[in-house]
Amino acid sequence: MNARFLAALAAASTFALAAPTLAQDAPKAEAAKPAAAPEAQVRTRDLAGTFGGQRITYKATIADTILSDDAGKPEAVIVTTSYVKTPADPTRPVFFIYNGGPGSGSVWLQMGAFGPKRVAIPSDARDDGAPPYPLLDNPDSLLDVADLVFIDPPGTGFSHLTQGTDPKKYYGLRQDARAVAKVIRRWINDNGRWNSPKYLGGESYGTTRTAMVVDELEGGTYNDVGLNGLILVSTILDFGVEDTTPGNEMAYVVMLPNMATAAYFHGKVQGASVEAVAEEARQFALGPFASALLKGQDLPAEERAAVRKELSRLTGLSETYLEQADLRVTDQRFYKELLRDRGLTVGRLDSRYTGRDYDSAGETPDNDPSFYGIDAGYTAAINSWARETLGYRTDREYQSIGREPGQNWDWSLGGQYRSAYLNVAPFIGRALRQNSGLRLFNAQGWYDFATPFFGAEYSLKRTGIPQDRITWKYYDAGHMMYIRDEDRAKLSADIRTFIRDR
Repeated sequence: MNARFLAALAAASTFALAAPTLAQDAPKAEAAKPAAAPEAQVRTRDLAGTFGGQRITYKATIADTILSDDAGKPEAVIVTTSYVKTPADPTRPVFFIYNGGPGSGSVWLQMGAFGPKRVAIPSDARDDGAPPYPLLDNPDSLLDVADLVFIDPPGTGFSHLTQGTDPKKYYGLRQDARAVAKVIRRWINDNGRWNSPKYLGGESYGTTRTAMVVDELEGGTYNDVGLNGLILVSTILDFGVEDTTPGNEMAYVVMLPNMATAAYFHGKVQGASVEAVAEEARQFALGPFASALLKGQDLPAEERAAVRKELSRLTGLSETYLEQADLRVTDQRFYKELLRDRGLTVGRLDSRYTGRDYDSAGETPDNDPSFYGIDAGYTAAINSWARETLGYRTDREYQSIGREPGQNWDWSLGGQYRSAYLNVAPFIGRALRQNSGLRLFNAQGWYDFATPFFGAEYSLKRTGIPQDRITWKYYDAGHMMYIRDEDRAKLSADIRTFIRDR
């Protein structure tokens, strides 16, 4: 349409509104028809591969689960991708998996760690470059010990809300958990797996989601799905530890060990091993550093000088810079400052990665080199696999990191909890106390600033959480430790052992 036609159309519309009597002679417009209810799409392929040293035949299924309101109106289409060993075994373990965000599709764990195929990207903290990105068999997939069900919650992957659905009904801590719990129960029912050992877990916000979903399945809405294990990868349960609002000293305490391990990796700090450096930083953070921060302006000059000197030794930052920052260096400042002398920044998701900003001035980096270094390869892989191999048909874009959920997210727990301090770890503690057969596996990367390993330890070692059923494992990479080939194999082996030891 040209501009003159649009102007004429607008004028005609204005005239029609101003002269309703003339419009009476015109045919009545047909009433708008309600949007057609979506049809659930199911695509299945019979495949085979070698996983954990075993040759496995399996059925790969990508399917829509439609969630409706009480009146039967469809509200959300949630896509699952499942891999089930054939012939099916109703007592075989099943592992329900998702990623985080909120807004992240399951592509990362599916195409990077546990699925039967994986995308090949550099293992040594280099960026993934340009396509094509090889899609390889993944011998580290867990299909030899469990059937796998990858879930894309609403607003992630191909999953979406139907037209007219209020985002507030699905985008939030509790709302999201209820939707995921419904999908899990429906999958269990449709596949006859009520008596299978069940494992639940995810990465990053997916660990938060796990705490919320276990509360739905075992202690809230349903209270009828017994779980055998929770598998947390790069854990964030207590959001207070990432909040650097002035006055919240705990964020600096929790972040310090990550600064030490990053400085060690880049040769700014000396130590016997990353484990040794991490432990030294933990003890300093819990002791002299925390004490100094809590004393505030009552901190004696001599004690301040001693803390500043040790902080410099552990972080690789100069005493001058630490004094200018009042001993409180935010993570963003650290990414820019650590390697400023080399003209480089370090990554947030994985501080092994380095980037080069427009210039070396400023106090924060232009971007996160550990994210833009991997995202294209993963998105290409999931689209190729789902559309071309499994045959899923849709015009929708795959949301590897969807913005819509995060922009509408309800972070309130409601009830007796205050929104100002968000900690979902107590839900895990209650589940462990009330289910004597439930165990927890926690995986952390030494170089992950997004969900610091010390923050996970702080969250899960507090009162009310039984410690005798928690397994801790650490890896020589960052947030997505499976990017590193050696750590993908180690993570797989560790979880395989965890599932077998039930």
